[in-house]
Formats: sequence, C-alpha cells, structure tokens
Amino acid sequence: MKAVQFKEFGGPDVLQNVDLEKPVPTGHEVVIEVKAVGVNFADTARREGEYVVETTLPFIPGAEVAGVVSEVGDQVEHVKVGDRVVTLIESKGYAEYAKTSEKTLIPIPDGVDFETAVALPLQGLSAYHILKTMGRIEEGETVLIHAAAGGVGTIAVQLAKLFGASKIIATASTEEKLNHAKQMGATHLVNYSEEGWEQKVLEITDGEGVDVALEMVGGDVFKQTLKCLAPFGRLVIYGVASRVQPKLYPSYLMGKNQSVIGFFLPQIMRKQKLFQNSLKELLSYLQSGQLKLTIGGVYDLEDAKKVHELLEGRQTKGKLILKP
Repeated sequence: MKAVQFKEFGGPDVLQNVDLEKPVPTGHEVVIEVKAVGVNFADTARREGEYVVETTLPFIPGAEVAGVVSEVGDQVEHVKVGDRVVTLIESKGYAEYAKTSEKTLIPIPDGVDFETAVALPLQGLSAYHILKTMGRIEEGETVLIHAAAGGVGTIAVQLAKLFGASKIIATASTEEKLNHAKQMGATHLVNYSEEGWEQKVLEITDGEGVDVALEMVGGDVFKQTLKCLAPFGRLVIYGVASRVQPKLYPSYLMGKNQSVIGFFLPQIMRKQKLFQNSLKELLSYLQSGQLKLTIGGVYDLEDAKKVHELLEGRQTKGKLILKP
C-alpha cells in the first residue's frame, strides 16, 4: 500500500511517500480502506518531534480516518466488511489502509460523505470539550476563539452559539478568515496579527474581559490572551502552533480567580460514555443543519508535504483532507 512517513524530525521535507505492507487484522481488529484522512496541527507537531507524547521513528502520521471496512479479525462482532466508518487512531492514517480496534469505529450516517465525516471527530470533539467540559461554558458568557477560521475554530464558533454565548469574539490573521468566522456566527471580529489586539477584546467586553478563551498559538498570544480574561475566566490551551512555550506565573491568576486549563483529546477518548454522548450530540447538530463543517481543501495523499506547508503557513481555513 502507499503511505506517507518520516524517519527523522524536521520540516515538511522529511515527509516521504513510501510503499509498505498492507496491515493484517487479528482478534478484534479491522482494516479500513481509507477514503479520507484529516490533517491536523498534531500531525505537524509529531513531525517536528514536539508532540505531547513521544513519537517513535519511523512514524506514519494521521489520527483521523474515514473509509470502508475491508477486512476483519476472527473475533470481530459489531462491524462487517463494507461498513462505512470513521475513527480516531493513534497514528498511521496517512495510508491506503489503516488498522484499528472495532471499538474505535463510528458508523457514518446515511447521506454523509467521507470528507464530511472525517472533518467531524477530532475538531468537533475538541471544540465541544474545550468549551463545555474544560471551559465549563454557561449561557450568557463571553467567549474568545483564536484561529477562528481553522478546523477547531469554525466548529467552536458554532458550538459557542448553540451553547448560549452572549458574545463570540473571533480572531484570525486576515480579513477573509475573519469574514468566514462571521458567517459561522461570530459576533465580533479581531485581527490578532495587528499590534494591541488584546485592547480591542477588552473594549468589546467593556473592560471586563472574556469568560472562556480558546488558545492554541502559544508565545506572545498566550500572554496577551491572559490579559483578556475576566474574573473567574478560564483559558483553555489545546496546542502550541507557534512552537514557543509561554511562561506562566501562577500567582498572576490569584487576583481574579482565573484558571489556565490544558486539553488533550485522547484523555477524553478514555472516558467512553463521555466520548459517545458528545459525539451523538455533535452528529445530531450536523444532521439537523445546526452545525456546518468547512472543508478547506482535499488533496492527494502524495501531496502531504504541500498540505503541511499550507497548514503551518496559515494559508487555510477549515478542514484539510488527504485522499489516498
């Protein structure tokens, strides 16, 4: 089978198109013929050797996969060959075939194509749990969403509205991206590539600050976002796209009873009931038309290097997808 892997850490150039043996299922495992793979910042962090858990080389990135079950192990009970499924796996999604446990598989509803299905799990579950589980958003609160035209951002804007946020402040680096966030439901727009953007956020909130902030850039953006928090505000970190780890002085949080919270989706996945219930809720929003997924581009698997360059260059909006 064709796959994309890297044997050393570095920039997009380390990604190699290779031919590997097709995986074979045993026990409760299944093999999926991959029809669509989601591309995420976690993939670039893996490639750089800066992911939150160790990356063993050689490594095939790709955690978000949609496709058709092509083979099953001898103990598989709940799925069959031909089923359309979507799943989150640890790695090895950038390939024509992927192997996983049947317990991780989620049926794709009728009328939903592979590209739409693969755009939901990682970003959808992340946006949902960053806002609700970790951010503890309540009706009437104010939310600040960075990179609001990105995969998590576009969904988070819509969910914040569904969850009853009174003000949804979206940030992005271009007018085009900000307009996209507005179409998704953002009530206020701020260009965070302009100096002093945090003052604009404070002006929008009449000096009070925001109740919940979604932060995945790191560096100076983290420091500026902290200045935007209201008393009892919660800042949820779900990435460090700048690769610059910010310094945090815990005593700074004491004066206003503020919180800085880390989010890592695999921990949510370990709580089966929490994962299943939230995914069902997301699917219901999708099927009812209350949630719309933005596909930023669909590319051939062999173009993984180009897609990583686009993602890291902030030249995209919505979900980027690879197709074997």
